[in-house]
Parts: sequence; structure tokens; C-alpha cells
Amino acid sequence: MGTGRLTGRRDQEATVPEASTAGGSGGSGAPRSLAEALRARDDAALSTLLHARPDLLGPVPGDVTQLATRAGTRASVVRALERLDRFTLQTAEALAVAPDPCPYPVLESLLTGEEGTTGEDNGARAALPRALGTLRDQALVWGDEDRLRLVRTARELLAPSAQRPSPTGLGPTVAEATSGMSPTRIQEIVAAAGLPATHDPVSAVSALTGLFTDPERMSALLDEAPAEAHQVLGRLVWGPPYGEVTPNPTAPVRWLRDRGLLLPTTARTVVLPREVALHLRGGLAHRDTAPVAPAVAAHREHRPQLVDANAAGQALAALSTVEELVKSWEHAAPLVLRAGGLAVRDLKRAAATLDTSEPSAAFWIELAYAAGLLASDGEADERYAPTPAFDGWCELPPAERWTVLVAAWLPATRTSGLVGEQDAKGRTLSALGPDLDRSAAPEVRRRVLELLATLPEGGSPDVEAVLGRLAWERPVRGTSDLRTRLARWALIEAEILGVTGRGALSGPGRALLAHEDPAPLLAPLLPEPVDHVLLQADLTAVAPGPLRRPLGDTLAVLADVESKGGATVYRFTPGSVRRALDAGHAAADLHAFLKEHSRTPVPQPLAYLIDDVARRHGHLRVGAASSYVRCDDDAMLGEILADKRSAGLGLRRLAPTVLAAQAEPTTLLEGLRAMGYAPAAESLTGDVLVARADAHRAPARSAPVPVPDGPPVPDATLLAAAVRAIRAGDLAATAVRKEPAPSTGAPGELPRTSAAETLATVQAAALTGSAVWIGYVNADGAASQRVIAPVRVEGGFVTGYDHTADEVRTYALHRITGVAELAEDQV
Repeated sequence: MGTGRLTGRRDQEATVPEASTAGGSGGSGAPRSLAEALRARDDAALSTLLHARPDLLGPVPGDVTQLATRAGTRASVVRALERLDRFTLQTAEALAVAPDPCPYPVLESLLTGEEGTTGEDNGARAALPRALGTLRDQALVWGDEDRLRLVRTARELLAPSAQRPSPTGLGPTVAEATSGMSPTRIQEIVAAAGLPATHDPVSAVSALTGLFTDPERMSALLDEAPAEAHQVLGRLVWGPPYGEVTPNPTAPVRWLRDRGLLLPTTARTVVLPREVALHLRGGLAHRDTAPVAPAVAAHREHRPQLVDANAAGQALAALSTVEELVKSWEHAAPLVLRAGGLAVRDLKRAAATLDTSEPSAAFWIELAYAAGLLASDGEADERYAPTPAFDGWCELPPAERWTVLVAAWLPATRTSGLVGEQDAKGRTLSALGPDLDRSAAPEVRRRVLELLATLPEGGSPDVEAVLGRLAWERPVRGTSDLRTRLARWALIEAEILGVTGRGALSGPGRALLAHEDPAPLLAPLLPEPVDHVLLQADLTAVAPGPLRRPLGDTLAVLADVESKGGATVYRFTPGSVRRALDAGHAAADLHAFLKEHSRTPVPQPLAYLIDDVARRHGHLRVGAASSYVRCDDDAMLGEILADKRSAGLGLRRLAPTVLAAQAEPTTLLEGLRAMGYAPAAESLTGDVLVARADAHRAPARSAPVPVPDGPPVPDATLLAAAVRAIRAGDLAATAVRKEPAPSTGAPGELPRTSAAETLATVQAAALTGSAVWIGYVNADGAASQRVIAPVRVEGGFVTGYDHTADEVRTYALHRITGVAELAEDQV
């Protein structure tokens, strides 16, 4: 498909010099519109544009004119501006306050200052071609270097107005500020500035503008100003350019206002004209330009082995924390709020269980949710519970379990750091609730890790240096600092997950960033699971390392975790032993278990504790009447009735060995246990109910899908196909008929020929192998213009290669409205 410019009827009808035109350049000279500039690009340049701005592909533009129109829409331009680095954005801001069109030397002076006024060059002159090239590639700037044009929408967004100051701090031009001023007042300003009177306001404004842009005459005028006037100008020169004045301003303000150095915008407001501000600034559009990205250097150096060891320890702690959290919700599953999410009291309870802060608990909860280990059960009384995926996750080796967590963390858009804040409507954001997705989170998280990966192995940067670099790459527009907060959270989360160690990127973290499996690198760093504990006389057990799965699961039921670290300390209590008995373990089984897995003899106090709790366990039976208590010892039942702590349970004696209760069985069990008893739950048949750890599971549910940050970046195949389609559509849209018949129809009307003329023309084209331009109406009534090369004409149909669709198609002759030969330079 040819890529040369085509001149057509749509081009000749163009009236708007930017997006909506597709005008040809007549074969030479500068482009007259954005569409012309895009049409003159080669396929590689169009692919670069579509890759940088993938929103332009939804759907694929029909031709170059549609592409230019879409590239100039407000939403697309805003998205493109938000993805520029600081200096490229400063270049666009300078173009927004420069004359339109702007010669390259003028733009350069706005960024580097007038010669001799800025001292040593900070690199802006050398960096400008790169920044301007980026703006050209993204179709935000077009035109030759002597006529640079910022697309209209970008100029409207970046140029100053009465409602919105410019990012440069510059105000309106003299012409803009005096647009509503009376001619008499303009002549008074001209006279006070020492300029000759003119016959009309336009020439008066032009003369005033010429004065303010002439460095020598401006310097002479300012030399006459009072000293206080220079102080007034100094407060406005770098913005904001607006200031309030009283009805009777001071003499310095009157001096400036009379000479137009300050122009009134309202009865109490004046503005510093752009030309005056640029003179006072030495021609600079910005006070500080940042042509070079801030460097991110190693703030501290650590041995890579130490970094990996530290990261492995954090990874092991992360696995333990997630497992403890999810298991704590197996029986005490928290309710789902009506609006979605987790209640504050449940978040506090989870933080207490994990012995951490509430923000940290929110992170672990969201991580388990993102990994698909937690979900709502979907019941009428909806609760959060472990999913079947959690059971499979627990069976994986530690390194693979860690990989599952970090693979869910890196692309996740749910942001736990927002928990506890308020949304735009004043509602508090809750963990696992809606409105926690931030589409920028994955990109920021990955970029933070990429910056860490640029450092030598073992090097950790200064946090503020990382934040400064990110702020340069994506400057904050407005008051939102979300990206900075996301970066801080990413650094903290990477450390507690073990992606980094002591602030430096670990070996497994580098593999994760490179889309490789980090498990083989992490596995050798993790300690081997042990199959024994050390029992001590103070009713504790010390695990000298991570425990193997069966041993760890049983010990977690039989004892409570007292402290974590390199060696985990478990404590045996009556409650923990009772919990093991509730889970179906007999006293003999517990003795045998401890004897088998302890490297030290079983202490006598621990054996007595197990036997004592087992002797009392099940002596009381609780069932559903609403509920009841059954016991062969009627004296014990009398003791319970006499205890004041049982008043809230609503107990009454039904028989010497049976008490009825108004409370539910679960409440009754908890109440009796709080009183120091060890009751067992009973089924309807009188059997003891066994409470298993995996009793409650949510249905199998997929993990939450990250919210995309705009359309995905197209691959090379899609880009090539899109460019071919745009070129083909442009060929059809801009095709010129060889001898167009006079037409009184509206612009863009389909060609009209008789049926006989249509048949003869397509038959001749099939014989000669030439292409023709047709108008076609399909079965749905949709009209289109196409360029086809007929191959066969028979049976009332014409078959040929359709340049518009880039494929061979068949068209019904009776649906062709007309046909015309192409100009010779297009055949």
C-alpha cells in the first residue's frame, strides 16, 4: 500500500486547519493541518504514535482524518499530557504561551532564557530536541521548525485563562487583557507609556505590545518606575500574575496601571501582562526547568548475600502471616458489610490476631484477597471465608507459595493504603470494599522496582530520590499526590513481602521483575522445615525453624503462638488443649504426638494439663433446644445455676441432669467456657461434634481482576494491521476521480453513474487491471466510498481487491451508486 499523500475532495472542503482537515499540501511546502502532517508520516512513525497513545485505536480510525480528529479530542490529549515527563511537559507549556505558530528559536529562548541572562546552561538546549521529538511522535505538536504548532486542545488546557492560571505562572497577553477595554482607556495607557496616539484600538494595542517586547525600551521605561513599583512587579512576575487593588491604590500601583504594566481585569483585580512578565524573567517561561531526570544512586551498599538472606526472612514471615490470617477466618468468618467490605471492628480484630497495625493488617487482607485465598461465601448471611484455593496453596512448597503472593501483588490495582480514608462523597473506605482500585498502582509499583534494578546488586537508594525521579517522569498536575503515595506504599510492601531486603532489590525480586520464576532463587535461601519441637517445663514449645505441614497444623491447634521470629514459641493453655479435643483428638493421641515430635522429654506439667482438661472435656453436653446442658453430675449443674455469671444464658433445670437455655448453642458454649468449664458440643443424636479447621470454605471464586489503566498497549501485529487499515481507508477517502461530473449535491456525496456506465467501467477496469472509486450501499443501508481493483464481473456481481478493507471482496452491481476512474497519479 502506498504511503504517499493523496489529494481529494475531502481535502478541498477542509476549513478547520487541525484535526478535521485532511488537506493535501499540494505536493510541497509545510503541512497545513495535523491530518496533513500525519499523512506525510511513514508507517513506522504512525506505529510509534499508536503505540504511545493506544486510546486512538478504539476503534481503529477509518482514515488519517479520523485519526487526527481523535488525536485532538480533549480526553485523549489529557491522557497524553499526563504521561509526559517534566521537561517535555514544560516544553508543551512553553509552546502554549508562545506565539502560534512558534519558530524553534523562540521556543528555545523560552526554555533557556535570553542570551546572557541565565548564566550556565542547565542542559535545556541539548534536551529540547528530544522533548520536541516526543511531542511530535505523540501528535501533540506538528509543523516545521519555523512554524511549530501545539494542537489546539493542548493549548486550551495549558494556556492561561481568567478561570485557570498557566502552569508557567504567566498571565494573558496585552491583546487578551485589553480585549474588553474601552478605546479611550487604551489611548490613555499608550500616551502614559510615551507612545504616539493611534487612530484605532488595534494599532494602539500593537504599539503597546511592541514596547513591552522591546528589551531596550522596556528597560528604559522600568528605570523610571518608583522603587516600590519594582517590589509589586516582583511579587507577580513568577505567578500567580493576578493581584487585588483597593479603590484608591498606592502611587506605585497607579504608576504601573497607568502605563499598562498592570492591566485591570475587574474593578478590584489587575494582571501582569505576559510580555512584561517575560521581560522581567529574562525570557524564561519557567522559573526552574528540569531537562535531565534526577539520578537515583545507591544510598547504602550491602552484600548481595545479606540482602537475599534478609529478603528470605521477610518472605517466610509473609507466608506465616497470610496463613495465620486466613486460618483465623475459618471459624470466626467476619460479616460482609451491606455496602461491601470489612467492618472496622473486624479489621481491628485481624490486626490483634496478627499482632500488627491496622494498615498492615489491611494490606495482608487485601493481598490474600488478590491471591484468591479469601472471598465472600455468597450466603444470605454473607461472610468472608477461605476459598478451596487456600487448601491447595498450603500444600505448595514455601517458595512457590511466595511466588503466588508476589505474582498477585505486582499487578494488583486494589490499594490497601486507602483504607480508612474517605471518598469523594465522604464515605469511609473499608478493607475488601469497593472503590479501592487505583489503575496507576501496578505501573508505579513496577517502575519503583525498575529503578531499584538499575542500582548495583545490594545497593539501596534514598527514598526521596526515588520519589523525585518518579515525580519527574510523571509530574503531578493539580493537588493530587496519589502517585507519590503509591510509590511510598510500594517500597514498604516490597520490603515486608521480601521482594527487597534492607531497601535493595533481592535476587528473587529481580527475577519477578524480569517475568521469570523467582521460586528457584528463593528456595535455597529458605530454611528446611523441621519435624520436631523442644518442649519446656513452663508449658511452652520452641520450634527451631519452620515446621513441616502436618506437625505445624496440629501444633497450631494444640497451642497458641506466643512469639514469632527465627524460632517460634508456642504456649499450651487449657483453652488450647480444649481446642484440640474439640477438633477430635483424644488425650492419648496428644500424648503420643508430643512424645513423637519432641526432642526433649514431655514435661510433667504439660502431661497433667492434657489429662486434666481431657477429664473434664465433654462432661457437660450442649445441644439445641434452643440449647441445653446435659451432665450426669447434678451437683455441677446446681453449681452452674448458682453462679451469677450464668444469668445472661437464661438457664433453668429441666431434670436432675439437664438444663435448658435461651441462648444459642454457640453462645452457651462460649459462656460456659468463660466460666471455666470445658463443655463439648453435641449433635441431635447425642454424639460429640468435632470442629474441624477447614469446616467453612467459600465457593471457588477467581481472584479480582485488576482495573486496567486505559487500553492495553498494542503489539506489533495489531499496530501493523491498524496502519494498513488507516492507509487503505485514507486511499478511499482521498481518492480523486479522473473527470468528476458536475454535482449539486452536498460535499462528500457518493458518486452517481447509470447502471450501464457502472457496468462498462468496472468491466474495463477488470480487463486493464486498474483501480476504480465506487460508492456502495450495503444491505443495512450504510453508504461508503471504496477503492477497488476489479478482477471478475459476472452474474450481477463484481469481485476485486478492496484497498479500503485490504482484502478481496464481492459487491452486488445493483448496490453500486456510481463509479469513477482514479487520477493517473493514483493508479
